[in-house]
Amino acid sequence: MLWAVIFDVDGVVADTEVLNARASVLMMRELYGVEVRPEDYRPFVGTGDERYVEGVAEQHGVEIDTEAAVERRKVNFFELLEREPLPAMRGVMAIVQAARVSADVGIAIATSGNKDKQFPVIEGTGLRLEWFDAVITGDDVTRKKPDPQIYLITAERLGVPPERCIVFEDAPAGVTSAKAAGMMCVAVTSSVDADQLGEADLVVDSLGELSLAKLRGMAMR
Repeated sequence: MLWAVIFDVDGVVADTEVLNARASVLMMRELYGVEVRPEDYRPFVGTGDERYVEGVAEQHGVEIDTEAAVERRKVNFFELLEREPLPAMRGVMAIVQAARVSADVGIAIATSGNKDKQFPVIEGTGLRLEWFDAVITGDDVTRKKPDPQIYLITAERLGVPPERCIVFEDAPAGVTSAKAAGMMCVAVTSSVDADQLGEADLVVDSLGELSLAKLRGMAMR
């Protein structure tokens, strides 16, 4: 393979951010009796499960058991997901399917979330993990986004130089991570406004605006 596309999950493959925030609001109420708002979690999108719950707790001056908080949030998330299944976001399936039949491109997932939460979300959209040449999660790294570690590991697994990789992200921390790894980044405005994604090479409202041919042109120029 000569180049690669790499998908984040939350806010890129599936619009999970609303459910993530609702599950976290419930967790803070259930475990600590504290009322927080879904929008409090927006600055911590893409930073990994642990930092996501810790960041809002710190803002509200609440000391939490991170492991217990992440576990309760996960339980809440799956209960919400069971009632409200999430389809793949627009354009994702088309890019994946086109890449699967193109010999020159690799496809990967790189998410800061843990696999026990992310794998059901991915497969719930209709995607299959075996379609991807590499699947890297927060369980595989020691440093979460915005650190570039996850994307550097993904490029190594794919055997593709970072400069030939295009990352799909939705959060400022993810964009910073991709750019620090030396990759191109297409940012989707599903979680934050476009003005917060200015570090990306291209900002779109959905991946439905892109074709594999256009992406190939970006990667190989």
